[in-house]
Amino acid sequence: MLSIKYIRENPEVVQAAISNKGEKGDVHEILRLDKKIRQLIHDVEAKKAEKNRTNSQIVEANRNSQDADQLIKKMKKLSAEIKMGDSDLTQSRHQLNELLIWVPNIPHESVPVGVDESTNVEVRMRGEAPTFDFEIKTHLDLGTSLHLFDFERAAKISGSGFPLFTGKGAKLERGLINFMLDYHVQRGYKEVYTPFMTLPAANEATGQLPKLKEDMYFVERDNLYLIPTAEVPVTNIHRGEILSEDELPIHYVAFSPCFRREAGSYGKETRGLLRVHQFNKVELVKFVKPETSYQELERLTRDAESILKELGLHYRVVALSTGELSFAAAKCYDLEVWAPGENRWLEVSSCSNYESFQARRANIRYRRKDGKLEFVHTLNGSALATPRLTIALLETYQTDEGSVMIPEILQPYVGETVLK
Repeated sequence: MLSIKYIRENPEVVQAAISNKGEKGDVHEILRLDKKIRQLIHDVEAKKAEKNRTNSQIVEANRNSQDADQLIKKMKKLSAEIKMGDSDLTQSRHQLNELLIWVPNIPHESVPVGVDESTNVEVRMRGEAPTFDFEIKTHLDLGTSLHLFDFERAAKISGSGFPLFTGKGAKLERGLINFMLDYHVQRGYKEVYTPFMTLPAANEATGQLPKLKEDMYFVERDNLYLIPTAEVPVTNIHRGEILSEDELPIHYVAFSPCFRREAGSYGKETRGLLRVHQFNKVELVKFVKPETSYQELERLTRDAESILKELGLHYRVVALSTGELSFAAAKCYDLEVWAPGENRWLEVSSCSNYESFQARRANIRYRRKDGKLEFVHTLNGSALATPRLTIALLETYQTDEGSVMIPEILQPYVGETVLK
């Protein structure tokens, strides 16, 4: 969330951010309410001061056996006006908060301005696209023939959009998760294992609510949301806390299933593992000092893409333009892996710096050595999400016999050298 002080001092910047991100928001209405609230506070405080003075005068009049009727009438009038002013103030503050919660984060000055993915900027590319001297298969064909997953039986259990991994497919899924967790823990991330359901306040803190409410699974009876990403519970570990400067930076890694309603359109885009309602992901989350957050974003991105390097996959890093940037992010890099069977790039990670946007919502601060309190900066990134990573692995390492070779670094985790 942006501070009202920042909006007050930079209305044009905020309105431009709303427009460039394709969001809706009325800075003029926010400023009108802000001005009204400040005037109400001034008026109510003045009336409260006048009420205190009047009360003292009543006490003095009673002590001296003087008529206090007019003073008592004045006191009653002031009390009624204060009550009305407090009520107006509460309502106006609620209206202002309802507007503020829909104002997106300000894109960093380095973010390219654009309306869609066509204005994203490729930062770097690694590896080469694999070539084949035989007709290649898609991950869906490979997974079906090798009995790695079963979408028909999954549909009997949960409906469409939920995968059922079987046999060596289940071993591959588990192996990928354990490999990525071990890899990041060995590089200094602290592993946490969080709840997979969170309160509305936790989702408001990270910016999922109210913006993404329609894409989330909600258990009404318990007032809990199934997490769309481990970003939500991990970021909320320190909600409402004051950290010390010596504790920063904090680097967490967490595995979780993720639940999203975003299956979207029908057809090729949703075949197999391309877009599912439930998937697994390893997430990196950082709490850092503001002056280091963009260095930390570069390191976070490198940490995420190192998984793709280790697996020998062809990938690229893309800086998102303002129109593609998420509601809460100030800057984001997407990692896209090449899937030869699909003949296109697939996003497997988004690495984002939220600056103080989430920390303000979650009230996560730290105390500098000079005693000053300041909001931390939060960052997170998938490292990585497994569905599209699995697609790229199966399609990249397929053989002319219809089997799939397992990258050497992954073999101890899967217990197989080849899927056949």
